[in-house]
Amino acid sequence: MSNKKDVLSMDDNCYGRLDHLKNQHKLPAIMTPVSTISSAHSDFGLPDVTLTSHFTSLKLTPDYNDSDEEGDGHCHSFLLLDEKERLKVSSVETFVKRLNGYKSTNPVKVISIFGNTGDGKSYTLNQCFFRGAEVFRTSSEQKACTVGIWAAFDPSLNVVCLDTEGFSGSTAHNKQRTRLLLKVLAVSDVVIYRVKGERLQDDMFNFLGSASKSYIKHFQKALLTVCNRSIDPIKCADSVKGPTLCIFHETRNTEPLGHNGKDVSEQIQDRFRELQLDIDGFASLRYVGIQTIIPPTDFSQIREVLNEEIIKNCNRPQRSPHIVYLTLKALNDKFTGVIKTSIEPLFPDQHLTCPIVCQSCEQRCSNSVGHLKDNIPHFNNSKCRYQSQFENSVYICKVCADNGTPVVVTTKYTNDNQNSWFKYALSGYTIDCPQCGVIYRSKQYWYGNNDPEKTVVYTETKHIWPGMDLPSSSSMNPARKVLDGVTYLSETVASVSYEPSRLLSSWVADQFAPKYWKPNAEIKECIVCKLQFSSTSIKHHCRACGEGVCDECSKRTLCVPERGWNTPVRSISSNCSDSSSRGDENEVGARKFSEAVVQTLSSVASVLEYPKNLIKDTARPSYWVPDSEALECYICKSEFGSTLILHHCRDCGHGVCSSCSNHRKPVPHRGWPNPVRVCDLCSNQDT
Repeated sequence: MSNKKDVLSMDDNCYGRLDHLKNQHKLPAIMTPVSTISSAHSDFGLPDVTLTSHFTSLKLTPDYNDSDEEGDGHCHSFLLLDEKERLKVSSVETFVKRLNGYKSTNPVKVISIFGNTGDGKSYTLNQCFFRGAEVFRTSSEQKACTVGIWAAFDPSLNVVCLDTEGFSGSTAHNKQRTRLLLKVLAVSDVVIYRVKGERLQDDMFNFLGSASKSYIKHFQKALLTVCNRSIDPIKCADSVKGPTLCIFHETRNTEPLGHNGKDVSEQIQDRFRELQLDIDGFASLRYVGIQTIIPPTDFSQIREVLNEEIIKNCNRPQRSPHIVYLTLKALNDKFTGVIKTSIEPLFPDQHLTCPIVCQSCEQRCSNSVGHLKDNIPHFNNSKCRYQSQFENSVYICKVCADNGTPVVVTTKYTNDNQNSWFKYALSGYTIDCPQCGVIYRSKQYWYGNNDPEKTVVYTETKHIWPGMDLPSSSSMNPARKVLDGVTYLSETVASVSYEPSRLLSSWVADQFAPKYWKPNAEIKECIVCKLQFSSTSIKHHCRACGEGVCDECSKRTLCVPERGWNTPVRSISSNCSDSSSRGDENEVGARKFSEAVVQTLSSVASVLEYPKNLIKDTARPSYWVPDSEALECYICKSEFGSTLILHHCRDCGHGVCSSCSNHRKPVPHRGWPNPVRVCDLCSNQDT
């Protein structure tokens, strides 16, 4: 009996109720004689009572706050971080000292609570960890009683409790408060989200989803850095795991989740998915739902769940208060700085403005919804981004603009119908202003012509709105048409030695081949490596034995005078040089002549290819995406290279591969009256 009394006295002394148990046989304070009130309750912490003519109030419960004396055996809460993110505890020693009841050898867990103002966060902590004692202050006033982050220690469970400021409080520092709450969440082992309402609202899911994303993106790396500097870096992997999330939901008129037998966690996960959010930053999810029709609230279920999570110790290892403080201090030092305060309007502009965005810069139209019905065009006052496929850059005459009447000027090519690249290169283009006439000629001098943007025009980038007519590109197409002709000619000439004419080339080679050469039609595989030849494979003949060989096996060259080859030519190996038969000089001479013809035609193709590449960028229409920027096919995303040739769609100007641009159709608004190459996307727009 004596031992039981001692244990009871020790537990209750921590919460400031020892004297209440000693005096529980006495009459309530209001019934005690006036002469004995002061002495009877002085140990309990109540103020002395003085009898006056006007009796106003009598406070019967102790007020535990930051001003209470430390070391009196009672649990106290103290301000850890204020609302401006300033750490109010100066050192580790001070932090540990203010955890009344902590023993230096015990590791601790950190439990924090979040929720809206007025949902009873402080009251919940008092009930779950301090047997109802008002360690964290509660209030019946409209103004929030918790500002900043308050801390207290429960010695029976070795838990550091952190009470936070509610979400629905003052809006003057919402962003700074949210960052403060994220720091607390990052150091917590268990996070309680207190909800007192009939249903779980979207604001809870939005906060938890955003907190999870921020924890993974920012706080995990910061925690890992702190852990690597700690005494025990082996536990770093476990220390950066997210906290356990416990949703404590109290209703009055509606039944909480789980009453219909459905899995509660799955229902909550579905809500997160509906809002396109996730909670991967939390190690696990627990839900406790109670229905309180008649007060008081039953905290037994949430208390039981919290005890399980504290004892389980499977997510994060227990830490000393020193590590907890240093971690919080490191996070507070890292994630700090002034945040511009702003109060979000009740009806943001995005709800009332036109939803159409510019196709070039993706900025939104700033006019009101439905402005097109009033014949008001789309408008955005910000600068646009230039994109070549839209040709959304225009010239403005400098003289007119400086006079206060800016005029858009046009570029005109003087010989639009020419069929010669030479004529096109000599003619150039002019810039005409409706007010000033011709203000620029690109070929005014043989050389040394100035850039028009430096002399006569300003450049302005226009927004491209859906449905807008794109500027005509016919003035830039003659050069490309000439270049297409050069390309066709070079490809036609080069085809003599390329795959499409491989069979014809093989037949011609057989007609000029020496008699000891094996005919191409009979060569099925390389005589050396046995590689099977396809219809397009390159076949070589050994000048010594006449057998067919592949390119890799015929890189050796040597003289074969016995066959009439007095200069180094292809040969398989030195063994072939032992052949005693000598080829006909006329046959060998004919073969040499045919090789010279083919090499000449290949050289012509290369010569034509050089000026084609030289003038390609010059002749490129302005709305085409430059080759240097078109690294992959716009449709199939395949990378361009030696095996995948870059083409341009004549409609949209994007770089596409041959497979994605098999269609042909006229594109008159771009200056192509005859069928030309278009990509699959542009071809399907008319179907």
